[in-house]
Amino acid sequence: MEFIEQLINGLRSGSIFALIAIGYTMVYGIAKMINFAHGDIIMVGAYSLYIFIAKVNLPPVVAVILTMLVCTILGITIEKVAYKPLRKAPSLAVLITAIGVSYLLQSLALLIFKATPIPFSSFIEVPALQIGKITISGITIVTFLVTTVCMILLTLFINRTKIGSAMRAVSEDKQAAQLMGINVNRTISITFAIGSMLAAIAGILFISQYTSLRPTLGTLPGIKAFVAAVFGGIGSIPGAMLGGLLLGVIESLSKAYISTELADAIVFGILVLVLLVKPSGLLGKNRIEKV
Repeated sequence: MEFIEQLINGLRSGSIFALIAIGYTMVYGIAKMINFAHGDIIMVGAYSLYIFIAKVNLPPVVAVILTMLVCTILGITIEKVAYKPLRKAPSLAVLITAIGVSYLLQSLALLIFKATPIPFSSFIEVPALQIGKITISGITIVTFLVTTVCMILLTLFINRTKIGSAMRAVSEDKQAAQLMGINVNRTISITFAIGSMLAAIAGILFISQYTSLRPTLGTLPGIKAFVAAVFGGIGSIPGAMLGGLLLGVIESLSKAYISTELADAIVFGILVLVLLVKPSGLLGKNRIEKV
């Protein structure tokens, strides 16, 4: 029974990693950039939810919608201001800019909210589900449902809509897509918007689970989600989903049966082994670069 409970816990945290990882993998797949500030959008989402619920006293549904809107606008702004001018710049310049944006967001949060953790009571009140001797918490149920719905909607959006077709075309070849009349700039902005919205949802689920706010709360989940994206195959949305779920399960089982202190090392070690065997990740595709 303990193994099943740990498996469920791993899938819960893995679902959150998957939502964040999709933001990384979409931006890389379409804009060929790694947005290392993505984890801090989770932090902004968590603080936004706190303000809307604890300070403004808005209904939870309204607060969630406004939180998603804030993060979506933030994602578009970051893309327009920081990343758009660097699309043809060396990768190192993009990396330095991303790290700078990350530290800027953390510093602003530190300046406004200070370093002392702020307690936050979860607004998700769903009764636990009892299956035999196994108890599944309400937040776990909500996390599974929200993640599943997000994945289905995102898959339908990319495969069944005109904008989704544009995203796939830009991902394959920006110049060819532009010649076909696709607005590449708008497509990339929409990609950042969707990724940031998913990060907001992940931030809401994360803070509802851990109930403590601090300026660096998005750093570790962001790093782990990036690992999940690489693990599953950076640029592949199904790969990001699979990578997030596997990472969550591996981490949970490692903490339960090996060592809490070594859990992160085990996760990264498995990542290295997978990449040695399959450098493109579990579901990634090797691409031949044209020169």
